[in-house]
Amino acid sequence: MVLCLDIGNTQLYGGLYKEEKVVFRFRKVMNKGISSDEIGIFLRSAIKENGFDPSEIRRIAYCSVVPDLNHSVTNSCRHYFKIEPFSLKPGAKTGLKIKYTNPGEVGADRIADAIGAYTRFPGENIIIVDFGTATTIEVLTKDREYLGGAIVPGMKIAMQALEEKTAKLPKVEIIKPSRTCGRTTIESIQSGLYYGNLGIIKEITKSITKENFKGEKPLIIGTGGFSTLFRDSGVFDEILPDLVLDGIYKAQELNK
Repeated sequence: MVLCLDIGNTQLYGGLYKEEKVVFRFRKVMNKGISSDEIGIFLRSAIKENGFDPSEIRRIAYCSVVPDLNHSVTNSCRHYFKIEPFSLKPGAKTGLKIKYTNPGEVGADRIADAIGAYTRFPGENIIIVDFGTATTIEVLTKDREYLGGAIVPGMKIAMQALEEKTAKLPKVEIIKPSRTCGRTTIESIQSGLYYGNLGIIKEITKSITKENFKGEKPLIIGTGGFSTLFRDSGVFDEILPDLVLDGIYKAQELNK
């Protein structure tokens, strides 16, 4: 089995792969002071409690956008699994032609998304929208050229900013509202978060399509924690919550 980990700014998102298919997923809230022991004990416990044997894991791969956690993650794999993990970082084989001005600036999670996308949909022009701590948009051509994209504040960041920077606006559950015109303060915030992000995504994907694909419609994929909220929005051709994990899995295959 292969254990794949996406180390984000607020969460660890993981998946256990058996015969190239994810058989178990999990999440853990992370903080920058977390130790390798905490991570290792959590991983082994989560795997065992869900009916799998940690000793059957043969490889571990991860991508990270939090450099301060890389040492702890690597040491937890060494100590608790006796495995040297693969880290998706600059210099690794990706199968992509990265057209960023400075390729080393591209977040590892964005690269993993792109790898997952071309693996699932070879020969397609693709726009990926990843709803994480930040909402990132990736642009990928049918020739596997990674062109770049856009980054906007994520839904949770936007909600927290409203709560922290105003005197009376509360923290709310992030959901798809039943109507656009909210009748309460909570409904109004939920509407703004949902439809504001929907409008941003529609405009950015429309502009990217015009700039890069000569009006030819690309495949638009939604992924990340909040992507399922937009399943029925009409914007996305596919909602694939595991895209980043699939990309990490493919990357470790390329770099065996």
